[in-house]
Amino acid sequence: MFRAWFHNVKSARISDQQEIMRIRLIAFDCDGVMFDTEVANKLYYNEILHYMHKPDLTESQFAYVYMHTADEAIDHLFPDKDEAVKANEYRLSMPYLPFLQKMEIEPYLKPLIDRLRPEYHTAIATNRTNTIHPVLKAHHLEGYFDLVVSALDVPRPKPYPDPLIKILTHFQIEPEQMLYIGDSKLDQIASEAAGVILAAYKNPALDARFHITSLREIEPILTAS
Repeated sequence: MFRAWFHNVKSARISDQQEIMRIRLIAFDCDGVMFDTEVANKLYYNEILHYMHKPDLTESQFAYVYMHTADEAIDHLFPDKDEAVKANEYRLSMPYLPFLQKMEIEPYLKPLIDRLRPEYHTAIATNRTNTIHPVLKAHHLEGYFDLVVSALDVPRPKPYPDPLIKILTHFQIEPEQMLYIGDSKLDQIASEAAGVILAAYKNPALDARFHITSLREIEPILTAS
């Protein structure tokens, strides 16, 4: 009985190791993974709400806008279509620099990517739209990623798998060769639909292959034996 159990555990470990060794690409979500953007996002949407003479975000509103695209967030905050149009017009006219300055980069992000490349491809799959490239430029991250996929680059944003599938197609790799680091339920749903391996970042509630609390934990995962 013990021998049979030991053999099963050993086989599982070998299988896990083989799975990890197949990984060729590391992809990142932006908000909540690459950056702590809670303060920046609250200020951003509260600015729009104030312009529209509305109160600050509620906790439930923030939970929604934090994960979804800006267009989806505006539609959620302003069910009235005329108000949504006006709010979107203001959003697109707002300078983004003040909010960029409130974003806090994950301390180990740059060192991790420096150590991953060139052995691994790197990519971003985010529900940000026109703000992702200014974010990368402001934090001197241009050139750190082989591919950046925003909500503007696919027919459907997360939770649909389209951003992850676009990455897989671009690099011509199989789903199990991609590790995606995400922090939300949308990331979990998209990963499951695309068949890629998910590392849940600071969210133990997600159903994921790995759970991490720092990007420092990615290297040990990739070098596990």
